[in-house]
Amino acid sequence: MAEITLENETLELYAEKAVFWKQRKALLLADLHLGKVNHFRRAGIPVSSRPNDQNLERLIDLIRKTRPERVLFLGDLFHSAYNSEWEVFGQTLSYFPEISFELILGNHDVMSDYQYLKHRLVLHKEPIEEGPFILSHEPLGQQPGKYNLAGHIHPGVRLTGKGRQRLVLPCFHFGQETGILPAFGVFTGLYKMPVKSRDRIFVVAENEVLSLK
Repeated sequence: MAEITLENETLELYAEKAVFWKQRKALLLADLHLGKVNHFRRAGIPVSSRPNDQNLERLIDLIRKTRPERVLFLGDLFHSAYNSEWEVFGQTLSYFPEISFELILGNHDVMSDYQYLKHRLVLHKEPIEEGPFILSHEPLGQQPGKYNLAGHIHPGVRLTGKGRQRLVLPCFHFGQETGILPAFGVFTGLYKMPVKSRDRIFVVAENEVLSLK
């Protein structure tokens, strides 16, 4: 786990690819893309079901570690149309009745409101303001007086070794106006982010979060 201070608020960065906002007792996650495996399998593409289990296991571990009062999903919680994985996710939420689970809708969140509400998710159809931050799915650009925390991009960073090895790993990317969370979901791709001189980058390498700059 690593820490960064933004707008006088302390954010803990976890190797599970999530942020815990200590002062607000809020756990932030982006781009779980639950149900993506089932979506591919229904299309006849043979994909292991293991990523489904890994996503939920990591979510449960994080909740137990951080003991949040709120869990805020920054969009793309479920990959596409309804499938059976949605009910497994709903069962997982039922184990934590004391927590408020909230979803800021992303471009992949296309199910009816009923499906979200039946599992007692609080829906936010627009970005929301929380303290000094605006929380959104897609990055919003400059927001006067606020710092934007978002997902959507699935940020990664390329590392090179002395032997010309190249490896792209997920990262937390904090620019001057916007912080981009890595995709929480296991079955997701990466976009190699351009890095400016004043950006702060934290790479996720196995079970560690390492500051690169």
